[in-house]
Amino acid sequence: MAKIVGYIAASLDGFIADESDKLDWLFKYDGMDLGEHDYRIFVKNIRTIVMGRGTYDFIAKDPAPWAYGEQRVIVVTSRPIENPKGTLETRDNLEDLIAELRVLDDGDVWMLGGGMLQMAFMERGALDEIEIYIIPELLGGGRPLFPSTGFKSSPQLINSKTLDKGCVRLHYRLSHHLAS
Repeated sequence: MAKIVGYIAASLDGFIADESDKLDWLFKYDGMDLGEHDYRIFVKNIRTIVMGRGTYDFIAKDPAPWAYGEQRVIVVTSRPIENPKGTLETRDNLEDLIAELRVLDDGDVWMLGGGMLQMAFMERGALDEIEIYIIPELLGGGRPLFPSTGFKSSPQLINSKTLDKGCVRLHYRLSHHLAS
């Protein structure tokens, strides 16, 4: 059974993008040494990438080549994607998608992008683990790590580690029962 995981960076004040929906604050940390937690190592264990439409549109606007040719990519959207940037599939029903992902046995699933889709998976007990990289920047506003939905949970800390340039990695396992 595939493990469904999150891997995301957030500012110290809990934002994943600034008020202009930009990541410039994060790009200045591109040369940071994450050691065994480096993205290039992480993504080697990923067979399937799931992202929301907003994340896909953000990536598609970037002139860089499509970076996910080695993985199966699924975009959760109800709108058709004209001229997709890379090879991808679309789904519009989360429950059916979660059932589909749970029977995969060819590698882990990465919930790529913002917190909205990750929260939707957490609310359904379908996000197994999440790695959050806290970057020592205060943005003062922007797109939050997770939207306020009223969902409550008590994730279990697997590991925490101080990394390069003041970054802290938090690795949590999420419980699969819905909190009240």
